[in-house]
Formats: sequence, structure tokens, C-alpha cells
Amino acid sequence: MRATLLLLTFLTASAAFLRAEPSPEAKALADKAIAAAGGESKLLRVFRMKERFNFGAEPADPAKASLRESIIEAPQYWWLKGKERGGEPAKYDVWAWTLVALTDAETWMETIPGVEENGKTTLALRLTGTIEPAMDLHFDPDTHRLVRFDWANDIYRFSEWREYDGAGYHAKTVMHKRKSNEPWLFHEILEIERLTEAPADLPR
Repeated sequence: MRATLLLLTFLTASAAFLRAEPSPEAKALADKAIAAAGGESKLLRVFRMKERFNFGAEPADPAKASLRESIIEAPQYWWLKGKERGGEPAKYDVWAWTLVALTDAETWMETIPGVEENGKTTLALRLTGTIEPAMDLHFDPDTHRLVRFDWANDIYRFSEWREYDGAGYHAKTVMHKRKSNEPWLFHEILEIERLTEAPADLPR
């Protein structure tokens, strides 16, 4: 009985190890995407973000949008007005667009067929293991910048590339409903500040 349990433990651990190893093609695409965003050491892991957002498409008058400021350490924490947002799935959105999700050893990555976006066929990765349901990240085939991801019932489209402290990111995002392709939320990053760590007085 003991030998059987040890064998099962070994097989489970081995399967997990093998699952965490992406294909060479997936690894190469992830590496190019991370390099295009400034390199792994420059990715935004803990940061303060000021953003403008509204429901629907991008407003013609930015003054009509709402403003908020957050501190984020995705996918574990997102503090808004000093309060932690709990089981907010948007934490995984941030983890994806910062590309930090690609650096997690438990994230399983595989290449999938691309889609037409901005007149080009994207290069695409499907992420599972750490993100459920599966999330499909789409990259520009020339720049390797993230231009879209599809997750659950939504499609996120990114635009207006900016750089801050060596990290590249798209400042604007429009979320669309997957079935109708109608925009339902717009947000724009107005300011971003890298933090070495989140303030100790924030709730965890």
C-alpha cells in the first residue's frame, strides 16, 4: 500500500512537472513578447495605476469618464481606495496584459491558430493551469506586442503603446462581448508608478 501511494505521488509530481514545460514554439513566442515589453526584469509586478474608464466604447469627451486609482500585485491583490477587491477576476486580466503570467512556472502555454486583428493574423498562446478558463493571448506578428486576448465571455483589445521605466504596455483597452462583439467597457491608463512592494498597511 505504501509503495502504491509513493508511486502515485511520484507520477502526479512528474505529470505536473511535464505539464509546466511549454513547447519550444510556445516558449519562443512568450520570450519574444516579454522582450518586446522591455524584458522580464522590467515587467510591472507591483504598481500604482491611475485610470479613466466608462461603460461602452471610448467616450468622445474624456471628461465624461470616471477616474480611479489602484495598487495592484496581480493576480493575488488589487487594492482600490485602500480595500482589497477579493475574488475579482480582473486581477487575472492585469496579470495577463503585464505578461507576468507568462513567467509563472505553473502556467501551461501552448500555441494556437491566430485571428485577424488590425489587418494581420496574430501569433497566439493559450494559457491554462494558473488561469481558468483558458485565456488566449494574441500578439502582433511583427512587433510581438500584445494586441488582444480572449477570456471567458469577453474579448479585450489593446491600443496606444506607451513605455514607463523600461516597461512597454498598451494604455487603452476596450472590452467586447464575445458573442455580439459589442464594446461594454473602456479604460485608459493615465499614470503608472512601479513599486518595490505594496504598502504594508494595506489589507491582505
